[in-house]
Amino acid sequence: MKVLKAIFIISLSVLVAACGSSPMIKEESAPNSASKASTSTNTNIVKPSNTGKKSGGYYLDDGPADNAPQDIDSIPDATPRIETPLVRANKPYSALGKSYVPKTGYEPYKQTGIASWYGKRYHGQKTSSGEVYDMFAMTAAHPILPLPSYLRVTNPANKRTVIVRVNDRGPFHSDRIVDLSYAAAYKLRLANTGSGNVEIESVDAATFKTAVAKPLETQPNSTTTSTIAISNNTQYYLQAGAFKSDLNAQKLQERIESLGLANDIDIASVLGKDGFYRIKLGPYNSRQDADSAASNIRKKLAITTLVVNQ
Repeated sequence: MKVLKAIFIISLSVLVAACGSSPMIKEESAPNSASKASTSTNTNIVKPSNTGKKSGGYYLDDGPADNAPQDIDSIPDATPRIETPLVRANKPYSALGKSYVPKTGYEPYKQTGIASWYGKRYHGQKTSSGEVYDMFAMTAAHPILPLPSYLRVTNPANKRTVIVRVNDRGPFHSDRIVDLSYAAAYKLRLANTGSGNVEIESVDAATFKTAVAKPLETQPNSTTTSTIAISNNTQYYLQAGAFKSDLNAQKLQERIESLGLANDIDIASVLGKDGFYRIKLGPYNSRQDADSAASNIRKKLAITTLVVNQ
């Protein structure tokens, strides 16, 4: 009887998760929280193994990707820019028996608590904002902050700080305040433990410093005064694959071109500082265009893609 009851409970959890509506309620199946993994009796939770993979406590079908990029630390933080809040994604809603009223615009916001992360189970799926979730992009989920908006997240244990773009809802457990993408958690050194204490602070895109002053070159005896040019134009690029061999990178490039996945977009093999060749596509005029292209390539080639902005 106990066995049948356990099977019924697990089946019911799966059914509830499968029937969720926007905003997507992922918390019943992806806590990625070491604290919950240590207190829950749910048999679906897998503890870190000694296989050499860097992972924290997570559900059986979630966790880090098997083909993660070699240089996650070099993934640039999100660049805050003024964006119009999404009306549909910022309406009041309920999740797991609790009601939430999202903020509809920027306002100072600070919070201290536990951050968790979500990975391959949701990689390529739509977020609450309608964008495609990329576990290797610098993004996050928050219950009430505007979608989209930006957060500065700091790990007080090592003083590491990242800036992420909030484009999803969650977490919906009282012991966690933010769900980070795998890349953000990795850069904060939280990926191995599954969760950890963080400090989060909203970022005002209107006053965020978007450029560094570069002095003009002056000729001898010149009295020219230097000026500062600040550009708010953001362009998005797509990175696909990572190869030690330039030949293999070229083969992927040819494959992408043959499938018509780079029409009207520049594509090139770029050698990174880590010695890996990556296929770079772009620029795309919007994040939505880049996300759509990334999703299309993932579906047709089953490879990891990464959207970056410049």
